[in-house]
Amino acid sequence: MVRPMTVEAAPLLETLSPSRAGDFKTCPQLFKFRAIDRLPEPVTPHQARGTTAHLALQRLFDLPSHQRTPERLFDLFREAWTELRTEEEYRQLFPTLEEERRWGIESLRLLANYFGLEDPSRIEPVDRELDMCEDLDGIVIRGILDRIDRDDEGRLVITDYKTGKAPPERFALGAFFALKIYALLTRRIEGETPAEIRLLYLNGPVMYRCEVDDRQLDAMERQLRALWDRIETALRSEQFPPRPGRLCDFCAFRDRCPAFA
Repeated sequence: MVRPMTVEAAPLLETLSPSRAGDFKTCPQLFKFRAIDRLPEPVTPHQARGTTAHLALQRLFDLPSHQRTPERLFDLFREAWTELRTEEEYRQLFPTLEEERRWGIESLRLLANYFGLEDPSRIEPVDRELDMCEDLDGIVIRGILDRIDRDDEGRLVITDYKTGKAPPERFALGAFFALKIYALLTRRIEGETPAEIRLLYLNGPVMYRCEVDDRQLDAMERQLRALWDRIETALRSEQFPPRPGRLCDFCAFRDRCPAFA
């Protein structure tokens, strides 16, 4: 969140989410479009699939362990989409019912991959869709964590679902950026350092795992503070230079970005 600019005071950052922090690292101009200008982004079928799948997976753990089956997860996906498709942003997503049906079949195929990654009947989450907001001694970080569990040794594990295509493992390190922030928040809130963070890519399927410790989280906190300072400097100077790269081909703001003017 950014305070509106006033005559008396320069704009200052109020809160920063892991996703917006990632935006600024990727491209300061993208951060401006999303966090400051708050430009609308059209919902894509891929985003709709991700939102619906997250909701279905969240609800799967409301069920007794023996009911957490593929068939029940498929039902939960259908129920979640029945709710979401009536909302304004989704109503015009599919031009025809046939396209929507194909999307639904592809989504269920993707969702079936989840059971090749873990057995939900053996997992009892500590929390899900956890809204986290913590003041880290002057910087306020806020985000929603998909899931936090305990492993067989009783250690905290943070898990994030991904419905997009899994990157090659050598490029997965950047994808852990947001999860390390959530691990940092968890350490502050729970007073316990998570032992591991996990990315579950259903489009693979593949699970990427990364052990974490206090040394890494201390470094992440320093990185966050430096990033916060850079964002505030950009806010005061109103300078958000674009950083062209491969992701520009998928950016919803390409047509108005200075890099492509």
